[in-house]
Amino acid sequence: MFYIGGMKKHGRGIRTRFSDDLLWLAFLVIEYIKFTGDKSILDIETPYLIGDLLEEGQDEKYDKYQKGQIKESIYMHCIRAIDKSLNFGENGLPKIGTGDWNDGFSTVGNKGKGESVWLGFFLYKILNDFINICKDRGEENRANKYEEIKVNLKRELNTIGWDGRWFRRAFMDDGNVLGSMKNEECRIDSIAQSWSIISNAGDNDKKYISMESLENHLIDRENGIIKLLDPPFEKSKLEPGYIKGYLPGVRENGGQYTHGAIWVVIAEAILGFGDKVTEIYRMINPIEHSRTKEASNKYKVEPYVIAADIYGTNNLAGRGGWTWYTGSSSWYYKAGIEYLLGLKIEEGYLKIDPCIPKEWKEYQIQYRWKESIYNIKVNNAEGKNTGVKKVILNGVEVENKIKLDGERNVYNINVIM
Repeated sequence: MFYIGGMKKHGRGIRTRFSDDLLWLAFLVIEYIKFTGDKSILDIETPYLIGDLLEEGQDEKYDKYQKGQIKESIYMHCIRAIDKSLNFGENGLPKIGTGDWNDGFSTVGNKGKGESVWLGFFLYKILNDFINICKDRGEENRANKYEEIKVNLKRELNTIGWDGRWFRRAFMDDGNVLGSMKNEECRIDSIAQSWSIISNAGDNDKKYISMESLENHLIDRENGIIKLLDPPFEKSKLEPGYIKGYLPGVRENGGQYTHGAIWVVIAEAILGFGDKVTEIYRMINPIEHSRTKEASNKYKVEPYVIAADIYGTNNLAGRGGWTWYTGSSSWYYKAGIEYLLGLKIEEGYLKIDPCIPKEWKEYQIQYRWKESIYNIKVNNAEGKNTGVKKVILNGVEVENKIKLDGERNVYNINVIM
């Protein structure tokens, strides 16, 4: 497995053995098609890059990579990325390489055996969504192959990936397990729990049990943070990689890594826990860390921009780290608009599916689509978290699926929960 990152106009970047990066191409293409309904993107042809391969035992290489002569459709680029990722270990889970989303796990699987539970959930979602794309293009055999892999993967995730009260995080080259209650360090990891729900691969009972464990072990209300993992790496025999080089509670090593914390919001929304969604969404908001002089002195970074990380232990707990991080801010925006307020666009249709606190009696959204304006008012007189009873468009009751029109019109939508 490899990834070439950081490519600019000069063509230089890093080729690595990270295991998740190539799958984000398929994820983004799926998101684009779901939003727009435009499948023509799959037929756009684009070249591959050429450059030296990584040698045996070499984990990464910074080099110059040129555009090659071979071009294929974006569909085939996605297929090749997915097929490259179908590299499973002895537990039936995808191999982690030199890191997955958490690239600090650089020595969990660099010898070629380590496997990632989180990557299994991510791959499951990609396969599940791409199966229909394959069918649309007449590739029934490929769709059937992916379906079989998906079914087997779900079984392994819910058996070997389950630790009794939550999902494990990874299996290391040396046989040690990350994210197990038997561990002194890294007993539980956030993203394996949240993605069991986001992917819909977790068994129904395990979803609720694992999120309860996440809330109990990783949400620190005193400091207003959601830890990525706990306890942090420090003195145990576990050697997961450069993550252990960070002080306990700093960045991925037991601090809040905000990108992962936002996935907790999304998972809670999918489960329908509107009160929890709003509580932790506010918790992540930087302004909540700066309401008083005392809080500002602890936080120390800008109160108007998302911080990539917030420190999680000892005298540094609650201090902001790296700011101006667009990955987290875009996910935060998505969580708020789509999952909390419930404004969802699917294949050119507008749908309202809120997950809000019971105390919210109403709220309004103004949404512009091209040249048209959609004035949306949501009424929650009965104090619900989720569920839409009725949608009224310009005085007429309609299905909760409104075709978007960009022709300079004004639409007034009343949503009754």
